[in-house]
Amino acid sequence: MENRADYTLLHLDQPEELAEYARSRGWLLSAESVCALGRAGEGNMNLTLRVQTEERSFILKQARPWVEKYPDIPAPKERVLVEAAFYQAVADCPLVAERMPGFLGWDEENFVAAFADLGETADCTDLYNDGEAAFAPLPGLCQWLAALHQATFDELTRARLENRAMRQLNHEHLYCFPLRPDNGLDLDAITPGLAQAARALQGDAAYCSAIAELGALYLENGACLLHGDFYPGSWVRAGGDVWIIDPEFCFFGPPEFDVGILVGHLLLAGRSLELAQSAFAHYGTDPSLSRSLALQFAGMEIMRRLIGVAQLPLAADLPRKEALLTTSRELVLGR
Repeated sequence: MENRADYTLLHLDQPEELAEYARSRGWLLSAESVCALGRAGEGNMNLTLRVQTEERSFILKQARPWVEKYPDIPAPKERVLVEAAFYQAVADCPLVAERMPGFLGWDEENFVAAFADLGETADCTDLYNDGEAAFAPLPGLCQWLAALHQATFDELTRARLENRAMRQLNHEHLYCFPLRPDNGLDLDAITPGLAQAARALQGDAAYCSAIAELGALYLENGACLLHGDFYPGSWVRAGGDVWIIDPEFCFFGPPEFDVGILVGHLLLAGRSLELAQSAFAHYGTDPSLSRSLALQFAGMEIMRRLIGVAQLPLAADLPRKEALLTTSRELVLGR
């Protein structure tokens, strides 16, 4: 282990030190020893480790002062404490909690949370390139989202989950950075010709203004608890079911944001607009949900995933990406 930023950082290549740490927290029993230590999933935002003993396994997640996948991007270390607070908040909401890993505890001083291990998992990012027309988990995902949005919480929980620092970080990468012409991102290295397609949106005053309005709404406090990053990387398959993970971007805001992110990724995955919009029917008949606003958020998500930092494992050529950016413009401008 190593001390940096005034707290202890966990490391994959130091199993003995990690075992001593986990034992000190009560997550590892005195009679247990660590048989194997490895990464659990991609860990885009955090260091996520699977700790295996002779009898069981569990997950440790630590927030470092940077984004794990992009170490040059600073990130608030408190994010994992917000995630832990989310798990605590939804513990009394069975329809939500039963589709998430069990929460074992947290270490506030070292920004670590511990979770039950779902076992061998695979996220749903194969959705982008699976070539299929349907997506069987969609009804269940929408129903989980509706249950989350309909849950009620006290003012203390709302304050604990305001997540202002993570919202500000995300706001930059969703609504600002991709539309900044001088952001330094080499889009042509991703897909030749993509930079020119991006410039068309970056120079579209009406589009940029609409995105800015969505960004302002994102920063406002709203009525519903949101997952905040409800996309295929946060849906994992294990034991024949689909589970929801990684609510570190959670906050109280407009439910249309979560629904829109879901719809946006269905469109990125090549699903038809009709199938994507079936998410509204699966979500339920909440009369207060604005489909038009959700579709605007979907358009924003398509844009930022194509011309922003957080790229997807998307096998799409330039014409396909140009068509998606056209869809983004139509959705954002309500057309």
